[in-house]
Amino acid sequence: MNTKQLELRVGNLDCEHDADAIERGLSGFPGLHELKVYPKSAKVSLSFDPAATSPEALKGKLDTLGFPPQAGLSMPEQPKPWRNPKVLTSVASGILLLVGWLLGLAGLPETVSMVVYIVATIIGGYYFGREALEELIYEREIGIELLMAIAAIVATAMGLAAEGAMLVFLYSISEAAEGYTEEKTRSAVRALMDLAPKFALVRSNGIEQEIPVEEVAVGDVFILKPGQSVPTDGAILTGKSSVNQAPVTGESVPVEKQPGDQVFAGSINGEGALEVTATKAFADNTISRIIQMVEEAQERKGKSQRFIERFGSRYSPVVLLIGILLALVPSLLFGADWITWLTRATVFIVAAAPCALVISIPITLVASLGTGARQGVLIKGGMYVEELAKIEVIALDKTGTITWGKPQVTDVVSMNDKTMKNEQMLTLAAGIERRSEHPLARAVVQYAAAQGIVPAEINGFRAFSGAGAQATWQGKQVYIGSPALFQEKLGVNLEALSAEIVRLQAEGKTVVLLGEETAVYGLIAIRDNIRDNARQAIENLHKAGIKKVVMLTGDNERTAQAIACEAGIDEFYADLKPEDKVTKVRELAARYGHVAMVGDGVNDAPALAEATVGIAMGAAGTDVALETADVALMADDLEKLVYALKLAKRNQTVVNQNLALSAIVIGALVVGAVAGLFTLPIAVLGHEISEFVVIGSGLRMLRS
Repeated sequence: MNTKQLELRVGNLDCEHDADAIERGLSGFPGLHELKVYPKSAKVSLSFDPAATSPEALKGKLDTLGFPPQAGLSMPEQPKPWRNPKVLTSVASGILLLVGWLLGLAGLPETVSMVVYIVATIIGGYYFGREALEELIYEREIGIELLMAIAAIVATAMGLAAEGAMLVFLYSISEAAEGYTEEKTRSAVRALMDLAPKFALVRSNGIEQEIPVEEVAVGDVFILKPGQSVPTDGAILTGKSSVNQAPVTGESVPVEKQPGDQVFAGSINGEGALEVTATKAFADNTISRIIQMVEEAQERKGKSQRFIERFGSRYSPVVLLIGILLALVPSLLFGADWITWLTRATVFIVAAAPCALVISIPITLVASLGTGARQGVLIKGGMYVEELAKIEVIALDKTGTITWGKPQVTDVVSMNDKTMKNEQMLTLAAGIERRSEHPLARAVVQYAAAQGIVPAEINGFRAFSGAGAQATWQGKQVYIGSPALFQEKLGVNLEALSAEIVRLQAEGKTVVLLGEETAVYGLIAIRDNIRDNARQAIENLHKAGIKKVVMLTGDNERTAQAIACEAGIDEFYADLKPEDKVTKVRELAARYGHVAMVGDGVNDAPALAEATVGIAMGAAGTDVALETADVALMADDLEKLVYALKLAKRNQTVVNQNLALSAIVIGALVVGAVAGLFTLPIAVLGHEISEFVVIGSGLRMLRS
């Protein structure tokens, strides 16, 4: 079947009710195969048959339903308050409420004021009243809007038209503010969308022209001037510059880039001009992937949010039932005053409405996910934010996580300065090793290049698998390789070197000897060094509440011990295969409960999947890492792991505060309503104030 995909940002999509309206409106639309609505992102994804319908027809239908598609993929903005129908009806309701009160003060007949109050109720309650009916009819659900509508109608029927109008006016304010609240929570995604420029300067057939970034194709060459943002992922063809990757990875220091290096969409070019070959189209680049994953994450609900929503769907009908019983039972069974208990029942329905309770978790989670993404921490859903907050043990892969992931020369020791100095040693070693592809050989060549040393000219190169290499230099056979090569193959006595070799190996370093068949010129020590901030980051993990930091590595025991000691690791396990890491993660979970595993997202995929939360490090530009893990740290920086844990714990603190506040306010209002201490306006004020406080509290998570 031939299908096409269409993604649209639409206006007026602010909540689940709007999403339901879109699904109902597009149900059975000719040629539409699949529909996904993302209310948190104001996005609609449609899969359709181009032979049966067209993008224009689908856009037209959405517009007819009241959800106008936006130009391109730009995030929709709420209309100015003076153009927002919900705001205007709320204001009109408030003005009419004031007019009715003034008419009463002026001594006009009560009927006149009542008519004004009823009109105020109808106008102010139009939008949420319609939502209540649609939810009841189409979804077979009793929601908060229905509770408010019933309370307003009952109050008016009892002759308390002013109270009913005030209820509608105050509740309509919160309904009108809902869209602006959603817009605020989308600010993080909007900030990500604004990172990439709208146009790219592309060179084709010797001609430079600006084209929309959506039209940049893989293989196109685009030009970056100093200070410009990168339009899409690419590889540098010519030029050198420092590139600020903070918008994508959260790294605080610009990264030096040269030909062959990758640049990510949204990063900012520094002082040099660059020519870059596009390696990904705009829709598939790093920024687009991050935005897509953040939006999908915001739609994924955590366990506590799902519980609260299930609770709310059952709670509201129970509130209505209890309200009905409060109105009927005291009067019918105990002869109590009918009006008194009907009034209390009406106040109870308003007081017990769970608005603040239901909104307390989602608004906080959405803000947290967006803030994390802005800081280079991509968390793939509310459930993982909740799980991160519970983590007590972190298992770290060694290579590429605690260490840099590439061998580096740490020591150069000449055995006899008169025979061969360190510089001469490096000249010869680089000359031999540049013929080899072994990682240790590359480390020697790179180190020599960094020292400005020109490799010696050699010939007759021959590699010994797993041991070293041989070459001819100045008419002599020279060798570079492991101590075993010299001792066992060449028969060289290493007694004078043994203490130095043992010392360096105890530090987790690989020792490479350089010499002839009869003598050793000296040695070079190589190691995959720990990251500059690894020890501090691990210390900060403990300060953040992590009880134990464990290192899992396939490296040997001696190297693992040296790295663990240097980095401040609590426990380490060496000589592990990928399946062994899975077993260790399982054992740690059995011993401690919630365990996070941090790795590169590729080799450690099984262990990441086994952990409570799998965390991929250095995921920028790496599709596999982004897909594999529950949390992706875009930069190669362990401090981002500390940030992720602190963000999750702060999120949980705010959620708990909001839940506690909501429960206390609802409890107090309910008691006051049943005891007859609160009037309807007081119950409404308490209800609305608590809702706004919870919203404001949740939006604190937008701060980094």
